[in-house]
Amino acid sequence: MMTIKEMSELSGVSARTLRYYDEIGLFHPTGKSEAGYRLYDDDALEALRYILYFREMDIPLSTIKEIISNPALDKNHILEMQKKMLEAERDRINRLIDSIDAALKGAEMDFTVFSREESEELFAAMYEHMPEEMRKAAEAEFGSIEKWREHYLKAVGTEKVQKQYAKVVEWYGGKDAYADSVKNPLSKEIRESYQRRIEAVLEKLSRKQDLDVNCFEIRELIGEYGFVLKQLLQLKEEKGMMLSQASIYLDKQVQETTDEKYGEGFAAFLNKAITSFYMR
Repeated sequence: MMTIKEMSELSGVSARTLRYYDEIGLFHPTGKSEAGYRLYDDDALEALRYILYFREMDIPLSTIKEIISNPALDKNHILEMQKKMLEAERDRINRLIDSIDAALKGAEMDFTVFSREESEELFAAMYEHMPEEMRKAAEAEFGSIEKWREHYLKAVGTEKVQKQYAKVVEWYGGKDAYADSVKNPLSKEIRESYQRRIEAVLEKLSRKQDLDVNCFEIRELIGEYGFVLKQLLQLKEEKGMMLSQASIYLDKQVQETTDEKYGEGFAAFLNKAITSFYMR
C-alpha cells in the first residue's frame, strides 16, 4: 500500500488534488491506516491513470466521474477515440511539413481539401438532410436548385474557403469523419437534447459572471460546454472549434444578441473564459 505522498510522487498529482478528488467522490483511497491516513494500492494507481488520460482530453471532472463509475461506459473505447484524434493531428502536421518542404523546393502550395467531385457529394448530402423551410428559402434566393448548387461549388472551390475547410476537417479528425457527419447527421431529437444541455450550461455561466474565469467552477462549466458541443457536432477534438467560437462572441451583432439574452457583458465574459480554458 502507498501513502498519499508516495501516490503523489508516482502519479505526478499533488496530494492536495488527491484529497480534493476524494472529497468530490471522483477518486477514493483504497483504505486508511489506523491513524486515519489515506492509503492506495496498484489498482488505485491504474484508476488514477485513467482519470489523468481523460483530463488530458479536457473532459470535465463531473463527466469523468460518470465515466469511471458507470460500468456501461467503455473507458478503453474513449481512449481509443483520443488515440485516433492524436493520430489525425500527427498526420495533419506531417502534411503541413510536406507542403512546406514542397514550397521550399519551389513548388506551389496546394490548399485544396475537397475536390469538386467531393464537394458535389457534400452538397447532395446537405441538401438531403436540410429542413424543408431552408431548402425553399435557398431555392427562392438563387432561383433554382441547380443555380444554388453552382453557387455553392464555386464558393467552396476558392482558396479562402478551402483553408476554412482545412480547419474544420482538423476538428473532425479527417476528411472522412467530416464527410460522414454531413452524410449521417444526428436526429432532430438528439440535436435538441444537446441544445438544451448547452442552454443549461450557458444559464449557469450567466449567473457566475462575477467569478474569475480561471476558477474551478467556471473552468468546469466551460469544459462541459466544449464537451457537449463536441458531441453535438460529432467532432474528434473541440479546441479549435471552441477558440473559433470564442472569437465569434466578439462580433458586434453576436455580442449584442448574447448580452441581451444573458446579461450585459456576458459575450465578453464567455470569450475570455473559453480562451483561458483552451489556451492554458
